[in-house]
Amino acid sequence: MAPADGARRFWDTYTQDLTVDDLQRLFTRDTHEAYDYFARSIDPKTLAGLPWHRRLLLQSRLFFTAFTSRLSPARRALFGIALVCASVGMFELFDGFGINRLPLIPIFGVPGPVWTDGTFWLFTGFVLVNLLVLLEVADRLSLKHDLEIAREIQLAMLPRDAFTGRGIEVAGRTRPANTVGGDLYDILTLDDDRLLLVLGDVSGKGSPAALLMALLLAMLRTLAPDDLPPPTLVARLNRLVYEQAPGARFITCFLAIVDLRTGELTYVNAGQTPPLLRRADGRVEKLQTGGIALGMFDASDYEQADTRLDPGDVLVAYSDGITEAENDQERPFDEDGLEQALQRYASSPAPDLARALFGAVEQHAGERKMADDLTVLVVKRTDAAPPPLPAEPPPPPPA
Repeated sequence: MAPADGARRFWDTYTQDLTVDDLQRLFTRDTHEAYDYFARSIDPKTLAGLPWHRRLLLQSRLFFTAFTSRLSPARRALFGIALVCASVGMFELFDGFGINRLPLIPIFGVPGPVWTDGTFWLFTGFVLVNLLVLLEVADRLSLKHDLEIAREIQLAMLPRDAFTGRGIEVAGRTRPANTVGGDLYDILTLDDDRLLLVLGDVSGKGSPAALLMALLLAMLRTLAPDDLPPPTLVARLNRLVYEQAPGARFITCFLAIVDLRTGELTYVNAGQTPPLLRRADGRVEKLQTGGIALGMFDASDYEQADTRLDPGDVLVAYSDGITEAENDQERPFDEDGLEQALQRYASSPAPDLARALFGAVEQHAGERKMADDLTVLVVKRTDAAPPPLPAEPPPPPPA
């Protein structure tokens, strides 16, 4: 292939989909919006009445402060060092005063500072790179603000308070690895005697997983009043997730119904990490019966299993981010770490136990960033449910 053909092919690839309108929009609308984003904190009253040159200097300083204050301290320092280095380089390239020949129109010249040949192009490149950084930072900060709002909405969708009543305590806790995440849990009251408990984990992280998480919660809360058996409810959720979720996305889920009168627990485990059921005597059981994750196949069958929560028993459902959390030596917290923490804090109330399990994971990870979302759902039976009140005798018939 001739060098000219190779250069042409590279140019065609590099400028693919680029239009004149894109370039015009970059230097007009996009740049203007980025400036407005950082300059919104500048009070126009501080600039009013100043001569144009002082107003320009003050406005530039305030804009520079507004921009750099949005950077992290380390990146702000790095940006400052880059500016100092550029300033020193420009000073060393200074050649005195004289007539400057314009690079693009060499027949004209203007009096002023004279720089070494090539300085104009170096300075132009430096300005364009800073403009690119400005635009990227503005886009990222705007997106981060939107994600913070999405995080508040997502957390508001989850139960705000623990459930306590009739000898049963239920508490959940979650923390996304990023601003938003794909883990979920829910505590729904079916009637006076039964609770529906759910913990799920959407494949992937970030915004796509968060959208699927919200979708599953909405579908679950729509179907819950139908009072379906757990296998039927999970099968319907599977069908809906399969129809609505994009390809290669699935949701693992643990769903259980607990009877507040007897402590009976009926559950389906749809591909979720098996919850740990710690008996009052210290034995630990795993709840694995169920089927595959939601959304993998159009029609999947699920099997339910039954167990019982006796006084002193504790059930901990959790996402795989708990056991996969690694320390600086890349050693995961693992199921053994979770079981040890459960044994250590089993006597705590459900909200305190959930908090303690999170603390154990964070202590194990140390300064290492969590790679996945963390979620636990703790169900504890404190004592036997109180007996039902005797029915009141019917009123005597009217005389």
